[in-house]
Amino acid sequence: SDLRQMLTTKSVDNIQFLPFLTTDVNNLSWLGYGCLKQDWTLIAVNAIGAALQTLYILAYLYYSPAKRPVLLRSLLLLAVLAAGYGYFTLLIADARMRLAQLGLFCSVFTIGMYLSPLADLAKIVRTKSTRCLSFPLTVATFLASTSWTLYGLQLHDPYIMV
Repeated sequence: SDLRQMLTTKSVDNIQFLPFLTTDVNNLSWLGYGCLKQDWTLIAVNAIGAALQTLYILAYLYYSPAKRPVLLRSLLLLAVLAAGYGYFTLLIADARMRLAQLGLFCSVFTIGMYLSPLADLAKIVRTKSTRCLSFPLTVATFLASTSWTLYGLQLHDPYIMV
């Protein structure tokens, strides 16, 4: 819906940039985990997700009147990813330890992403209105997280399960 709004209005008014960045980091992190684990389901889903999030970032950049902050945040994201890649590939030699630490990072980061909308919960309770809450997004998030939990259970992978 954010992308549709950007394309329709040709503006980024009332659209937050941070969710695009954090979802891209999340997808790229799980993509790295999938590559280490050689899990083609994780690789395919997160490669598509990262590509879509990158397109959203580019659309946001295109329609944003203040390009410098968007570029700086995107470059910061790339620097963080490069540092993370360096840490996990250069400093952790043991493949099992690398997989465990990356899995833990991915799980904690994903939990943080799923918890972030709860910041609106106080506003919802205070105003007794769910206008700021997207019902389709809530349902889609529930279904996606349920499917990943079931997939993790099937693989006996606690990081995916979480």
